[in-house]
Amino acid sequence: MEVHEVAQAASDLLEAYDTGKPVPPLIEGWPQATIEDAYRIQQRQVAEWTNRGETIRGHKVGLASAAMQRQMGVDQPDFGHLTATMFHLEHAPIPATSFIQPRIEPEIAFVLGRPLEGPGVTVADAVRAVDCVLPALEIVDSRIQDWKISIVDTIADNASSGGVILGSTPSRLSDVDLRLAGCVLYSNGQVAATGAGGAVLGSPLNALVWLANTLGPLGVALEPGHVVLPGSMTRAIPVTAGDTIVTMIGGLGSVTATLSTE
Repeated sequence: MEVHEVAQAASDLLEAYDTGKPVPPLIEGWPQATIEDAYRIQQRQVAEWTNRGETIRGHKVGLASAAMQRQMGVDQPDFGHLTATMFHLEHAPIPATSFIQPRIEPEIAFVLGRPLEGPGVTVADAVRAVDCVLPALEIVDSRIQDWKISIVDTIADNASSGGVILGSTPSRLSDVDLRLAGCVLYSNGQVAATGAGGAVLGSPLNALVWLANTLGPLGVALEPGHVVLPGSMTRAIPVTAGDTIVTMIGGLGSVTATLSTE
């Protein structure tokens, strides 16, 4: 894509945030767009957010399961940025009108205590960098009409990021086997999905390592205090105003999100 095409695609997505109206799939307008182009579009939006005073508070990993990679026709995950305004307090009402077509998924969030910068990061490095882990819910959202997304669309759209709700009880990494941690996702009191940490690249730690080694060559380090969402333990489920979503993760506890009707 030419520079002006990248700028136009980023502008279209930024307008979707402002108006609440999704845009047609980018890949339809720019069928030649590559994954590299998609990240350029994402970075252009991030630059605009920071110009507006936003702060980057972490990153998310998407397409972390083998099933999602097969669906998208890729052989690796993708990543997006988490800004300060994406974080919501547990139990506090979250305005459903903040999103266009939200879905929600359970994750194990890493909170970093040390910087982590690739390339060359190992699992041992990642373990040393983690201060604690928390149960989390990620609200994924798409600025692309009807979720008709290709890999280019979701990367350009900041990996379909929407919001983050962190649990309030931190755990030490050494106290839980992330691979075997089971998860139950409840929607309005009913079981909606189940899963385990092993669904995330074999272990959520592998997603953290991948992210650090992918960002490193771009000149980006994961910073102390940053939150990393490594990928969903289950399928994402649609949510709407008035819904209460709870996830319980073995060894980590629970976290609750409530979407308000305002």
